[in-house]
Amino acid sequence: MFKYFPYLIKGLWGHRTRTLLTVSGTAVALFVFCFVNAVQHGLSELTNNKQAERTLIVFQENRFCPQSSKLPQDYTRYLSEQPEITDVVPIKVFTNNCRASLDSIVFQGMPAEKLKKHRQLEIVAGQWSAFEQQQDAALMGQAVAQRRGIQVGEKFTIGDVSVVVAGVFTSNVAAEESLIYTHLDFLQRAKGQNEVGIVTQLEVHTTEKANVDSLAARIDQQFRGGPVSTTTRTKGMFQTDTLADLAELIGFIHYLGFACVGLVLGLVATTTVMSVQDRIQEHGVLQTIGLRPRRIFQLVVFESTLLSTLGGILGIGLGMLYLYISGLSVSVEGITIAFRPSWEWGILGLLTSILAGLLAGLVPGMQAAQTKIVNALQHVG
Repeated sequence: MFKYFPYLIKGLWGHRTRTLLTVSGTAVALFVFCFVNAVQHGLSELTNNKQAERTLIVFQENRFCPQSSKLPQDYTRYLSEQPEITDVVPIKVFTNNCRASLDSIVFQGMPAEKLKKHRQLEIVAGQWSAFEQQQDAALMGQAVAQRRGIQVGEKFTIGDVSVVVAGVFTSNVAAEESLIYTHLDFLQRAKGQNEVGIVTQLEVHTTEKANVDSLAARIDQQFRGGPVSTTTRTKGMFQTDTLADLAELIGFIHYLGFACVGLVLGLVATTTVMSVQDRIQEHGVLQTIGLRPRRIFQLVVFESTLLSTLGGILGIGLGMLYLYISGLSVSVEGITIAFRPSWEWGILGLLTSILAGLLAGLVPGMQAAQTKIVNALQHVG
């Protein structure tokens, strides 16, 4: 089949305007397909992992935006005494926007030793020691740094929070790269208010054998009569509840991915039908010189697959490059979904384009193969 490749290329180049439009249309559809799957992958990665199932988040009852949750940091004493709990991390959260936004800035303040222990961060610029030694220092996720054009050593200000970027980090959890980590006591004082001893939430790490549901109920029961009542959920459930409305929208755009595949099918099939109609006489000549109908069918299907695959490679390549460079993410109430490209989704998109090309060429291929030689040679236009 590959010996006919120059013939196929010549045919496509002979109608290069049509070929270019088909490839570019397919590329746009696969670009959107790649983008949709990156959003879904980011949501799944955030809410479905082992750590999210074994970690509890203690939040103020009936509060939503991080700025409204104010827990006494002393709650960590009771929690640390429980045998099912291995560690408690007090976290202060500040965000410039609690509503859904593509450019929210989320600060998380926590003790430096807890940050180093519970976050798998790789410093790619700057130094960890500079962060530890400077009170107003921050570690900035690579996605934020790329999006805002921030370099190590620069000062970064949002609202009343102003930090010096001591390091830029990457993480195996994409959402982490859209956060900025600071010292807990710095963020407690940063807004011009004395909130020392007040945190947004407590991150509770449990043992493997702990019954997290029972433990969460006990924690809420303990603090029900205290100064601040709490709502305790697993980290995965906490994030899912916070992102509930957005997750429903993301679930809906899943159908957009199917629509993109349908668009590729229709576009490539239409182009292939037009190509077959334009080359009826040519196919008759091919049969005259000895090509069997089956070979004609294979040539047509191969051509449609080639068109779809070229568009798929272009669209997926541009989509993954754009997602990687842009560092896009969406945040709601301090919870971030990162749009990180994934090789598995890229491969899936490429296979989808190949399959769409194969399917799109079946009917035109059968039409070309069933054309009688005499009728083909008599055909005009």
